[in-house]
Amino acid sequence: MASEEFMGLPNSFPRQNSTSGISLDFEPDVDYHFVETLQERYKCAYCHLVLHSPHQTGCGHRFCQHCIISLRELNPVPTCPVDKETIKGHEVFKDNCCKREVLNLQVFCKNAPGCKSKIILGRYQNMMLFCCMAQDHLQQCLFECVQCTNDGCHDQILRKDLKDHLILHCKFREEICQYCNTYMVSVNLKNHEKNDCPDFPVPCLHNCSQIILKKEIDEHFSVCPEAEVDCPYKQYGCPVKIKRGKLAEHENAALKEHMLQILDKNSKLEEQISDLYKSLEFKEFKIQQLADTVKKCEKEFRQFAQLLSKNSNLMVNTQTLASHIDKSVWLETQVRQLIQMANQQQSKFDLRPLLETIDNVKQKIAFMETYDQRLGVLEDQSNKHDVHISIHKAQLNKNEERFKLLESTCYNGKLIWKIMDYKMKKKEAMEGRTVSIFSHPFYTSRCGYRLCARAYLNGDGSGKGTHVSLYFVVMKGEFDSLLPWPFKQKVTLMLLDQSGKKNHIVEVFKADPHSSSFQRPDGEMNIASGCPKFVAHAVLESAKNTYVKDDTLFLKVVVDLTDLEEL
Repeated sequence: MASEEFMGLPNSFPRQNSTSGISLDFEPDVDYHFVETLQERYKCAYCHLVLHSPHQTGCGHRFCQHCIISLRELNPVPTCPVDKETIKGHEVFKDNCCKREVLNLQVFCKNAPGCKSKIILGRYQNMMLFCCMAQDHLQQCLFECVQCTNDGCHDQILRKDLKDHLILHCKFREEICQYCNTYMVSVNLKNHEKNDCPDFPVPCLHNCSQIILKKEIDEHFSVCPEAEVDCPYKQYGCPVKIKRGKLAEHENAALKEHMLQILDKNSKLEEQISDLYKSLEFKEFKIQQLADTVKKCEKEFRQFAQLLSKNSNLMVNTQTLASHIDKSVWLETQVRQLIQMANQQQSKFDLRPLLETIDNVKQKIAFMETYDQRLGVLEDQSNKHDVHISIHKAQLNKNEERFKLLESTCYNGKLIWKIMDYKMKKKEAMEGRTVSIFSHPFYTSRCGYRLCARAYLNGDGSGKGTHVSLYFVVMKGEFDSLLPWPFKQKVTLMLLDQSGKKNHIVEVFKADPHSSSFQRPDGEMNIASGCPKFVAHAVLESAKNTYVKDDTLFLKVVVDLTDLEEL
């Protein structure tokens, strides 16, 4: 700020050209290439470069604005480096006339000498930073370095060479495999041909002089005459491995040996069959014994159940008797004391019947204790039986559900979905308890896509509250890694007419290969795709409704299997 005050100039210097509306200026301290030799009167007396925002001193010499400020910062009493005259602040002024002359000097394009274009110095900065005529040149300058537009390539190329670079030299250009017509990045092409291309020609691994496609290697092995294979009689004991082309010759030459091997094998098989019959008879005997044991256990269990029901109060009675044992012992002690006293006094009373009664009571109590122990053992056995029975019942229920699912699964790309209790399920959907329901899975083939249907009985999205929405869902399957993705088949959604007139409601769509709904599933299932307004509630619930009978409706999903190869 002190330097600017020294110069007697405002804090900022206007850079706007009032006639053109475009800011004319250039970057200082840049080595510009002028069309004509730069005259000394356009050079700064301090830095000797082209004048930037020139200011003239009282001695008549010109300096860049930042240079004259630097002189003041270096010396409180600055002097002119040319004539050593003292620079007085009130004599320094901004030389606008010189500035206009400097700004109108012509310079070569920054891409010279390749580019021969000329630009006035005042527009040089605009050429690089702003939208103007000069910039139009730079955007088209054939010698301008530009970034390669291919993903992954960071090369800087002259614009004139960009086309050849993109087509011929860029390692990241897209090329088509000459064998399988697959597009890929050039740098990966050789690796693709060597390792991944199914149509890449390779010589036979067994040197049969044939050139085959990589995808046909396994198929060719099954017919290659040079491939080494086992003798067809290996299972009978022939150890020979021979080339397929000489197999017939070997079979003819070793016919006798093969017949003997077959006979020997047959004899051993007959012996094994005989042993198996004996083993089977023994196992059948054991099975019969086990069956008899099971029946016996069942009979004992029924008897035990009856006994348990008759003696349900036995535990309570036993506990009551046990509480009187101590009293019985005490009573026995008292009676024996009375007998001793009676013997001593030669009493007329006979207490022996009372002792016999007490002994009888003790015997009954002992019997009850023994019976109580047996009852505890039986109760433990009963609990174990109950646990086993519960486990078997659970397994049976699980197997029954699995069998039902397997029986109802379709492998032809078609699903018939029977939805019962329509009114109740719609009410649950309206109340938000069960918003949607899923069908059981179906498949396009035994090893095909795993699919299902999803229905919103109270509607979804634009059909909520007014329609039944029906969607198609691609699920995660066991054979997804072998199937082509994305799923591209045509899908038909139908509500079946139950009147027999076949007035079905039908919606057809083709799977969008760009939608995430038809890519290979990452989770259990993809996002459903289909019809939010499949059928209106008014149609389903009308007086002439032929789609809902006995509170049941039928939905059908059909997948077009055209061009879909089975695994």
